[in-house]
Parts: sequence; structure tokens; C-alpha cells
Amino acid sequence: MTENDSHEPVTVTDKRRIDPETGQLRQGASGPAASEPAPDAAGASAPSSEASAAASQEVDELKAMLQRVKAEYDNYRKRTLRDRQMAAERAKAAVLTELLPILDDLDRARSHGDLESGPLKAVADKLLNTLEGLGLSSFGSEGEDFDPELHEAVQHEGDGTHPIIGTVLRRGYRFGELVLRHALVGVVDTVPETAPDTDAGTEPSAGEGADSEPAADGGQSDAAGQSGGADEAGDQAGGADTGN
Repeated sequence: MTENDSHEPVTVTDKRRIDPETGQLRQGASGPAASEPAPDAAGASAPSSEASAAASQEVDELKAMLQRVKAEYDNYRKRTLRDRQMAAERAKAAVLTELLPILDDLDRARSHGDLESGPLKAVADKLLNTLEGLGLSSFGSEGEDFDPELHEAVQHEGDGTHPIIGTVLRRGYRFGELVLRHALVGVVDTVPETAPDTDAGTEPSAGEGADSEPAADGGQSDAAGQSGGADEAGDQAGGADTGN
């Protein structure tokens, strides 16, 4: 470079893809520039091992959380159904308890013979059938064994050890396994029946019968001998009287 050259030569490179004169696309414009490095296709398509392990762990955590949520929902659904059934059972039991005085009136009418025929009998039968269909059942009858969990004793008679129901003052009712009202009863203590003694009715064996027959014959012979001796003594006493 000489002293007259104050500036270095400037080189201009036209990188326009479209030729301004012809308007045509220049060759090589569609491909990547020579100076730009080619992307690493293998490195971009395959994820690293760490990223794959992290993704797999995240999937496992989400799956476990989903299973816990599903189990909690199933338990909630079952608990809700059980609570609804219990609420319905309690409501039925409350309604049936309020109807028990009506059943007591029907029992008194039946004991007086007012339900033998007529429209009242039909109404009573329909009511009883409906309540029994809902699960109501009665208990407490004369002659049954006394159960303190079902019966309430207001009278006590007898000196035995086996208590039974002697008188029913008010019937008891239950709804399923739930006791709505205990039965008011009079208890009679009876003596439990004992098994008959089988030894008293045992018949003697054939050998025993054979052995007893000679003994009986011997007894008869002794009795006959004693009778003969008594007759001879009487004859002697008679002879002595004649000699005198």
C-alpha cells in the first residue's frame, strides 16, 4: 500500500436471492448459505438420557396420583351410598315407631272381637300387610322363652329356674335387626322337665327269670312244710284233751 492509497479497497457482495434486473431467483439461493453450519440432526432428534428418565419419573408420579384420586373417589362414593341407606332406614324406623300405638289399638280391638269381619278388618289387614312389607315384625307370645334383650318383665311368678312368658301385656316390634319397642310381659318361672328314668323300666333277662323260678318253688315248699307242722301240733293238742 502506498501513501496515496488512504483507504483500503471495499468489496461488496450481493446476497440478494432475487436478481433486481431480471426478477429471477438466483441459483443457490434456496439452499443454506455456505458460511452457516449444518444443524446436528442426530443431536436434535434424540433426547438425552436424563430428560428421558425425568419424563418417565413424572409419568409414574402422575399415574400414582391418579390411582390415589380414584381410590378416594370410590371410598367417597361407597360412604355416600351407605350414609344414604342409613338415613333412609332411620326415617322408616321413625315412621314405624309413630304407628305402633295404632297397632296396639288394633290388637285390643281384635281381642274384643271387633276385627272378625267388616270394613275395619279389611283396613287393619291392609295396614299390617303394608307394614310387614316394609320390614316390621312383632314378637312376644305366651309360652316363649323369656329374653331380657327383647322382653321387659313387669310381673314375676313361680319358683322354677326356667323363665317363660306367661302373660303378654303389650307386644314388641322390631324393624329388621333394630328393636323399636320391647314387649311388656309377665314371667313365670317353671321347672324344666327331666328325662324319664330308663333303669326303672328295664326288664330282667332270661337267665334272671330262670334263676328266680326255683327260688319261688322252694319258698312254696317251705310254706307247705310249715303248714303241715302246724296241723300236726293241733292234732296232738286235741289228743291230750281227749285223754283228760
